[in-house]
Amino acid sequence: MSLTMNRRQRAEVVIPQTWLSRMRDQATKAGGRMSPVAETARDLASHRIEDARVWAAPKLDQAAQSVEEQIAPIVSAFLAELARRIDVGSTRRTRRRWPVVALLGGVAIGAVGVAMYRNNAQRWTETMRESMRHTGSDASKWVGDKAGEAGEKADKAADEISGKMP
Repeated sequence: MSLTMNRRQRAEVVIPQTWLSRMRDQATKAGGRMSPVAETARDLASHRIEDARVWAAPKLDQAAQSVEEQIAPIVSAFLAELARRIDVGSTRRTRRRWPVVALLGGVAIGAVGVAMYRNNAQRWTETMRESMRHTGSDASKWVGDKAGEAGEKADKAADEISGKMP
């Protein structure tokens, strides 16, 4: 066989005219394959939804009764108390006094604390001054002694050095 013969014999392939027809053909084939799977999924989802509804109905009923018996009275009492507090005619003077009394008590305790702090700081300062007076004279004496010893050592070293030099 020659190469030219291969070129002349070509297989015929049916090519749709447009992309739309190609996609339509592929979608039809895929739909035929997926139809049984979709039906099975639909049936399974239907059963699961029914099971969820059977389980959820008593839970919702129990929650409704719990809200009605436990939470609703608390909310009602809270709203009634809030309405009583907001009402203009029932404003009490004692409620206004309590924060003022607490604030003044705090200020008084703070003032006492500041006075005690200053007193202790003054005592500490005086104690430190006294200890420095006693210790300061001892320290200056010790420094003077050390300075004298250092001076004597320096004089000896200078004499030795001057004696060695011609």
